[in-house]
Amino acid sequence: MKIRFAIPVFAAVAMMTAVSCGNNKNTSSKSEDSSAEAAAAEAVQADERGYIVKVGDQVPDFDLMMMDGTTLNIKELQGKVVMLQFTASWCGVCRKEMPHIESEIWQKLKDNPEFALYGIDLKETPEVTAEFAKAIPVTYPLTLDPEGERFALFCDKGAGVTRNIILDRTGKIIMLTRLYDEAEFASMVKLINEELAK
Repeated sequence: MKIRFAIPVFAAVAMMTAVSCGNNKNTSSKSEDSSAEAAAAEAVQADERGYIVKVGDQVPDFDLMMMDGTTLNIKELQGKVVMLQFTASWCGVCRKEMPHIESEIWQKLKDNPEFALYGIDLKETPEVTAEFAKAIPVTYPLTLDPEGERFALFCDKGAGVTRNIILDRTGKIIMLTRLYDEAEFASMVKLINEELAK
């Protein structure tokens, strides 16, 4: 009995393997690309705070998606000190931190042409994001990350929001924050001002 069942199972496995390999070069190369991307993603180990990037890394290349549907490539901000804030309307810690970003950073630096600040709202619609900004309230620009693709460039898939990423004028990451800690926030404000003074 065992032999009779083993042969059909073996044949089915062999057939599935043949079908998945296929003769179509495009299918084969796409699946090889996906496997390579998956392997590369697995090779990047998240730190204890969920980051897959670190201080000293160059910022990944991506487009900020504005509320009006236009985009801005992160490379266009080189020459400025940049703050990226990952947030979401359902995040209580984000709601606690954002008024501080508004009053202690944005209101003091928004007229400085050498500074840029963009909030990146995780997996929410433009309508929800607009209501969120009004409810806090914040006036700095919130951008959209509907599929979480931008977040995934910086953080592990299961990591939480309430994160700030500070870039120097060359696009190098110089600080990564997590949650809202008063001392860490004060250090971030100090660092931004020091970079602007250079």
